[in-house]
Amino acid sequence: MSESIERFIGIDVSKGSLDVLADPPSQLLPRHCGYDDAALKVLCDAVARLSPTLVVMEASGGLERRAAAELASRGIRLAVVNPRQVRNFARASGELAKTDAIDARILCAFARAIRPAARPPKDTDTTALAELLSRRRQLVDVRVQELQRQHTAGSRLMKKSLSEHLAWLDKRIERLDDDMGQRLRQSDVWRTKDDLLQSIPGVGPVLSRTMLGMCPELGELNRREIAKLIGLAPLANDSGKHRGRRRIWGGRADVRRVLYMATQAAIRHNPDIAAFAQRLKDAGKLPKVVIVACMRKLLTVMNIMIKTGQPWHARFAPLIMPRGFDETRALGD
Repeated sequence: MSESIERFIGIDVSKGSLDVLADPPSQLLPRHCGYDDAALKVLCDAVARLSPTLVVMEASGGLERRAAAELASRGIRLAVVNPRQVRNFARASGELAKTDAIDARILCAFARAIRPAARPPKDTDTTALAELLSRRRQLVDVRVQELQRQHTAGSRLMKKSLSEHLAWLDKRIERLDDDMGQRLRQSDVWRTKDDLLQSIPGVGPVLSRTMLGMCPELGELNRREIAKLIGLAPLANDSGKHRGRRRIWGGRADVRRVLYMATQAAIRHNPDIAAFAQRLKDAGKLPKVVIVACMRKLLTVMNIMIKTGQPWHARFAPLIMPRGFDETRALGD
């Protein structure tokens, strides 16, 4: 009978400690423990003995990765969820206070009520690639800021300082690109996927690496699921007879940002994307609707290519995404 009982566990992660709550409760689990190797091993062993239905943790800026990896190595079903979802769930439950112990209780209740999909954490190589991509984005953002300052700099000393910093940033970005390229070429799986993605006109190394490092689900989901994951699924806003304008919202903004720039290039250099964009323009669609629809189409093409292992070739996109594909209808006006 005990084996048929569903047990859910919420773990709140902070820098130096873990707070844990199980439903139904168990004396095997500590309510609070340190976040060092010894304490984490004891906790994960105790969780494994309970064989929980689901363990839920919040994404905590990377602090959760070590605990998630330890739990996953023991075959425990784990979901790392968006903190915004958990906070909204807490407010809907009437819980406005926030402490580590309360967060663990809310995570446990969230696990039982919502049952988010359990997904294995990223492997070490994918995590390292994602960190390099994040660092590259940070350096690019700083470079943009420095370029803007250079335009308004008045003194010669200021211009010299900015020029030196920009040269340093360019070298660091170039070195990061080389490091990521070497990582991709050393892995047979990544090298194959990278070659597939870069065979698409308009897809370059930055977008390819971003999809591999920050969207490992590519090729494992259907077109609707991958669009929702990235934040390109148009969300309805209807009530009664009112039919509101569909908008995109949420998802992985870092991936969507790179995809946006790549789509701009694809509209100019990819005949299929260009024809699709022109068809939407002729139908009177707004410019933002056109670019979002093209982003979703390019994402869908990449998803199917990774899933099937087919390289890009002439008239590939029209074969898998025929005329009248539902972006036009789903995005509305």
